[in-house]
Amino acid sequence: MSPYFSVVIPLYNKAKDISNTIASVLSQTFKDFEIIVVNDGSTDNSLAVLEAINDKRLQLYTTDNKGVSHARNFGVKKSSASLIAFLDADDIWKPQHLDHLKSLHETFPDCGMYCKAYNRIKGTTIITSVFKDLPKKKEWKGVIDDYFHYSTINSLASSSSIAIPKSILDTIGYFNENYTSGEDTDLWIRIALQYPTAFDNTISVTHNLNAEEKLTNTTLKSRKLFDLNNFLDEEKQHPTLKKYLDLNRYALAFQYKLEQEEQLSKALYNNIDLRHLSKTQQWVYKSPKFISILLLKFRDLLRRLHVDLRLFS
Repeated sequence: MSPYFSVVIPLYNKAKDISNTIASVLSQTFKDFEIIVVNDGSTDNSLAVLEAINDKRLQLYTTDNKGVSHARNFGVKKSSASLIAFLDADDIWKPQHLDHLKSLHETFPDCGMYCKAYNRIKGTTIITSVFKDLPKKKEWKGVIDDYFHYSTINSLASSSSIAIPKSILDTIGYFNENYTSGEDTDLWIRIALQYPTAFDNTISVTHNLNAEEKLTNTTLKSRKLFDLNNFLDEEKQHPTLKKYLDLNRYALAFQYKLEQEEQLSKALYNNIDLRHLSKTQQWVYKSPKFISILLLKFRDLLRRLHVDLRLFS
């Protein structure tokens, strides 16, 4: 008999974190799951750490290093459950996470995505995510009819807080393996354009931001970025999608500016409807580079004020 959930974890050089991540899955109050870890050609001790874990629900596959999208897609293809829960190899679930997702799925069975609220940790600082215009009451759950509107502060979906029916992935398509950045946002958009999203505001996931500096040390030009212009036709029909993508264009334009890629930066910025940006955002973009760098040094403070400079919010 197939399990209720297949938990898919892509793994690349997370030897210091993966045992805690797996432990958070094995500690779930809901036990009917399999864990599929796809070792994406790790060069550290990640594989040895996993091989020391003795649990029959854990399946381990090793592939050549082909990126996180390939690893996730590989895991989905190996899964046997009809509902796929994704988890990154350095993030943590609280014990009730799968229980909550199961309840969400059973209460709202016709949705394309099932999402839980999450915190983020940087150093020892816990940053609580805020979601635009959702009810403030505790333990609220419901169906979101406009994913893009409610995701303009923090995204309702994230790579460690979401479950997707396998049938939806078979219909919409899997993660785009041509992208190395923003591949998850691309998939969330494709699903949200065709299906409603179910959301539970009880926090049950902690995203680890302590490893993100490794990504920020690479330039945008060195990455295969999600193409924000892929949905130009859809933007004309969905004004909230246009705003959502404009905020992501702004984040990219800002980063390109810091990297002194002025032409790429201006090309993105000029495609933004400035009504979607605050006066502060417009001022920050136009300010001298040293001010932008100073703002980045206060990134954690800005996050606590719900101003996030990450890409693909």
